[in-house]
Amino acid sequence: MFMDFPLDMHKNAMKASEAGLCAGDQGKFWELSHKMFDNPTNNPTYLEKDNIVKLAEELGLDMAAFKACFDGGKYVDDIKKRMAEGQSKAGLTGTPAFLLGYIQADGKVKATKKIVGAGPFTNFKTAIDELLSKGK
Repeated sequence: MFMDFPLDMHKNAMKASEAGLCAGDQGKFWELSHKMFDNPTNNPTYLEKDNIVKLAEELGLDMAAFKACFDGGKYVDDIKKRMAEGQSKAGLTGTPAFLLGYIQADGKVKATKKIVGAGPFTNFKTAIDELLSKGK
């Protein structure tokens, strides 16, 4: 599962999170997310609202529906709720952060390992292999 965690230090992070979810309403969450993260110039203004709208247009989204969602703040409360849960339940303070675990019999996810930071593949492989060896 992917959860947004827009940090206050990045002035455009919340709008980028909202945009991804609004694009998701039209089945294009990952497509817009990839476009937003593909910033070859490392330009801090790249994720400003007007640029995000241009990226959404490039994807061929229904722009009336996208703009209503994006401008209306449809997902702000959901994003803030997920961030609060990440902070209180998992102790997350930044990104990237990864929680690994298993699905319990009741359908809830039980996170048993936290990986913080953009570490090497071997960190993930070791953690996943460890979970698999325990049969979970």
